[in-house]
Amino acid sequence: MIRNNPAVRRLRERTTPRGIALGIAAVLIATGASLVPLVTGNSDDGDLTATADRTSAPAPRPSAGRKAGGAGSADDEEWDGRVRILGDGSTSYTGPQPGRLKPERLKPGQRPPQFVVFSWDGALEGDDRLFSRFRRVAKESNAHMTFFLTGIYLLPKEKKDLYRPPRHGTGEAAISYPTRDHIRTTLEQLGKAWKEGHEIGSHFNGHFCGAKGGGDWSAAEWTSEIDQFYSFVQNWKTNTGFTDLDPLPFDPTREVVGGRAPCLEGQKTLIPASKPFGWRYDASSAGDFQIWPSKKNGVWDLPLQMLPFPGKDFQVLSMDFNYLYNQSKGLTEGDPAMYATWRKQTRDSYLAGFERVFHGSRAPMFVGNHFENWNGGIYMDAVEDVMRSVCPRKEVRCVSFRELTDWLDAQDPALLAQWRTLDPAQPPGWSSPGR
Repeated sequence: MIRNNPAVRRLRERTTPRGIALGIAAVLIATGASLVPLVTGNSDDGDLTATADRTSAPAPRPSAGRKAGGAGSADDEEWDGRVRILGDGSTSYTGPQPGRLKPERLKPGQRPPQFVVFSWDGALEGDDRLFSRFRRVAKESNAHMTFFLTGIYLLPKEKKDLYRPPRHGTGEAAISYPTRDHIRTTLEQLGKAWKEGHEIGSHFNGHFCGAKGGGDWSAAEWTSEIDQFYSFVQNWKTNTGFTDLDPLPFDPTREVVGGRAPCLEGQKTLIPASKPFGWRYDASSAGDFQIWPSKKNGVWDLPLQMLPFPGKDFQVLSMDFNYLYNQSKGLTEGDPAMYATWRKQTRDSYLAGFERVFHGSRAPMFVGNHFENWNGGIYMDAVEDVMRSVCPRKEVRCVSFRELTDWLDAQDPALLAQWRTLDPAQPPGWSSPGR
């Protein structure tokens, strides 16, 4: 059990008084608990039917082709309308992603939209069907999101020896391998999510944190982890033996342009490793205030953010576990009598952070979560309430990290640098609204 485990106490001891926790993954890794629920059933809409040319899959090592694809240059190509099946049929190229935000450069004095990015670590469809639930919420709220896929969620347990994690034994992982049903339902959700305009990013593979985890890895070890992530996505048909499923409707070497490291560890060596793959952003920073993003080593740094915490004199990091830590002391099943109070507190915190920048600097807001029903599912309910409240508003754009990165790259760097000096609640005096 998590609740009385010494790992929880150690996590609490190293958490700052300001209420920033490293994340539930650190506890689960230390306790051997699983992030992977059982999976049953299928969701409701149609599948991709691909009858097209078959081409070779990209090489598994970093290459000029992969770098160009990852950088998004393929979107500028004129598509001939033919679906191309790649490699063993696990993936395909079906043209530029439908519905992706087209970035526009702001005019001088023009107020930017209020960008909000909702992102999900792991991206597995479980019995609770939270992946499909939030696809539905996003559709009804006019939102795009980022799903950070864990690579081994497409690798059956009986094939775990294909995974060679850095600094760990063959097949080892700090999370559970999926069942075959897990893989089926997750593949279904990934394909549908991409066709709806959502981004598929990387949460890497074995979810190692702490000693011998990502914070200890060299750039070469991160390169191996990224290579294996691509391999698991590109070869799920070979690895599973599934013959009745359509390929994913996207080429991961073109579409995966960023990730979030487990426990937010290892960014210093991760960024140099990710650049040869054409990655354009990293969401692995341990946290920052609500300010306009900047680049680290040529890659956009998109951290979780400090948000007001109602009723407290500190701010809290914008991820579900950090609310749980402050509300139920790290217990995933706290006092049910407090669920309604904690749910409202979490929702009000997100909204307070949103209102602060919406009426202030317009810095993008980042929210990170897991598909988990901790404390009776209150964090899922709070995020859904916030999405439905803010995403349909005028001048608000709920986008993926990739869409935000595209938009940032289209702006005047000098203007972004000026905005970076603003307090989150400080508007600089816009002369006209953004679109």
